Amino acid sequence: MNVKDFYFDLPQELIAQDPLEDRSASRLLVLDKETGEVTHRHFRDIMEYLKPGDCLVINDTKVIPARLFGIKEDTGAKIEVLLLKRKEKDVWETLVKPGKKARPGTRLDFGQGLLKGEIIGVEEEGNRLIRFEYDGIFEEILDQLGQMPLPPYITHQLKDKNRYQTVYAKHDGSAAAPTAGLHFTKELLAQIEEMGVSIASVTLHVGLGTFRPVKVENVLDHHMHSEFYIVEEGEAAKINGAKAAGGRVICVGTTSCRTIESAAGDDGILKAGSGWTDIFIYPGYRFKILDALITNFHLPESTLVMLVSALAGRENVLNAYQKAIEERYRFFSFGDAMFIK
Repeated sequence: MNVKDFYFDLPQELIAQDPLEDRSASRLLVLDKETGEVTHRHFRDIMEYLKPGDCLVINDTKVIPARLFGIKEDTGAKIEVLLLKRKEKDVWETLVKPGKKARPGTRLDFGQGLLKGEIIGVEEEGNRLIRFEYDGIFEEILDQLGQMPLPPYITHQLKDKNRYQTVYAKHDGSAAAPTAGLHFTKELLAQIEEMGVSIASVTLHVGLGTFRPVKVENVLDHHMHSEFYIVEEGEAAKINGAKAAGGRVICVGTTSCRTIESAAGDDGILKAGSGWTDIFIYPGYRFKILDALITNFHLPESTLVMLVSALAGRENVLNAYQKAIEERYRFFSFGDAMFIK
């Protein structure tokens, strides 16, 4: 399976740069995974495609303002640090730019001494380990100094930090938003629950590995980065209960999908627990528990396009994407949505 099999030509102007004022006003492309049929709707119409007894699975991770700008103490040179993964209390795995001269022992200063750090190691792929020093609470300092880690294809400044956060974001830890969830408002979720659809929360802290380009020709040679997930006992019971009663398990986003598929046994039962997952879903994968998916439009040749192709078929997905391009849908993180039913 060649990575080029998942290529499509996307006009630059269709990459959404700003979120819509009304989260649920995005467009919604509905794709029937069996027939390949495509229908054009708006996101608030999603209720018409849900049934009592279904279970909607959301990822309640919260994006941290993980991008820090500071200086090297010895030279005063500017440096940018992106927090990727907390290794222990004050030690983080980070991406440092420029990275070549960021050697162990280098001292860093952020916010004129409000936060200091020292590079204490280099990981296999060049990521730096930084031990931070500060007075007070790290999260509060980060909130004061940090910026939201928007993907590189978004060049506009984000006016409101909360717009890169779902309305149900709860547990700090992500370096990127689970963007399919950005379309939901609290009102829409309340209406969905009122109609008899249960909502189950899982947590997967999204790392940048999800968005890293596939650099190998053969898809099977690609290795996914690991991300931390949690499935609570009560939430697993909701999902298993809906499945057992004949309802559908509908994931909001590829991160929710990867979480439940990682935590499910071959018997299709979701197990509560936590751990690291590097699950890579591509065509040929047999889903253990997921029935349908709400997702955004993803980058060409990305692992996310491969995941949706595993669910709906590569030809169906690429055909739907082509129609979305013709209809001028908005793509990527702040873009429109797709429901694969």
